[in-house]
Amino acid sequence: MSNLTKFKFRSFYIKTFSWEYWPMWLVYFPVSFYYIYLAIKARSFFFFSASNPSIETGGMFFESKWSIFKLIPKEYYPSTVLVNKEDDVTVISTKMKGAGIEFPVIAKPDRGERGWCVRKIASANELVCYKKAMRVDFLIQAYVHYPLEFSIFYYRSPHSEKGSLTSVTLKKLLTVTGDGYATIEELIKRNNRSFLQYFKLKQNKQIDFSRILALGEQEVLVPYGNHVLGAMFLDYNHIIDEALVNTFDYISKQIDGFYFGRYDLRCTSIEDLKMGKNIAILELNGAGAEPSHIYDPRFSFFKAQKVIANHYRMMYQAAFINKQAGVPFMSFKSFKNTRKLEKEYKQSVHFI
Repeated sequence: MSNLTKFKFRSFYIKTFSWEYWPMWLVYFPVSFYYIYLAIKARSFFFFSASNPSIETGGMFFESKWSIFKLIPKEYYPSTVLVNKEDDVTVISTKMKGAGIEFPVIAKPDRGERGWCVRKIASANELVCYKKAMRVDFLIQAYVHYPLEFSIFYYRSPHSEKGSLTSVTLKKLLTVTGDGYATIEELIKRNNRSFLQYFKLKQNKQIDFSRILALGEQEVLVPYGNHVLGAMFLDYNHIIDEALVNTFDYISKQIDGFYFGRYDLRCTSIEDLKMGKNIAILELNGAGAEPSHIYDPRFSFFKAQKVIANHYRMMYQAAFINKQAGVPFMSFKSFKNTRKLEKEYKQSVHFI
């Protein structure tokens, strides 16, 4: 049996018996019937668009991250600049200097999801290569060194003054720990989670696969908490309390037209998070966001279906109330045109 065949067999085995790795269509297939029921009630399959009136498509797909950042008070997110596809290196450098951004930085498309084309960039040369590959507008964001990364799902009825937190997820970055004699490559292959990322990691020139880590020494393989790129998601709903809810009520009410979505952020500690101190919002996702605590390896598939259904119900409630207040649902024509633009956008990017 060839090494490639062994790799495929092991990958198939891991993904089959760990539902967190199943394709999205399969994860969402059972609960899709409930979505259809809500769509019939709303008389529109695109009712999601009214859940967050100030965000394109309600934040379901192809929304501009830059437009969302402009809604968030500046003190809550790291220095970020928009790079237009026409900008040359001099213009980009000027924008970064004006915003006080230095390397390393996080670069990501202005429109994209699930970690698509997100990169940590350590130098001007790497940024030039990234710019050549993108060919679309993208964001450059100061890298945040805070030790904890969370996703926090917020919901508030447009009729209510008080919101709620429905999901808190601690993201453990994809990391290997040394034993004093194994190389990084060997450590990657030992662990199922890192093993599934092996070929993607091999494309990362910043990782020295031949280096031997000392006993207990850790190496972060992917510097951002993305599940598709190997991060482990842990259910942290137990930290939800009045202080945490009040903090995100305070932040969310300052974001006009936002009622349903997920904050992805970094912070210094859980105590500071609850007080709204030393936090950096990396992204705010709307209707297309998932209650990511369901991907905790201990979470059952059937329980996840119930959680997703509950979030569909909340999205419907926000959208229905906003519709009564005059916010229209997305039309089929608009949906079709936006999907076309999304396809053309992604086809213009030339990453390997």
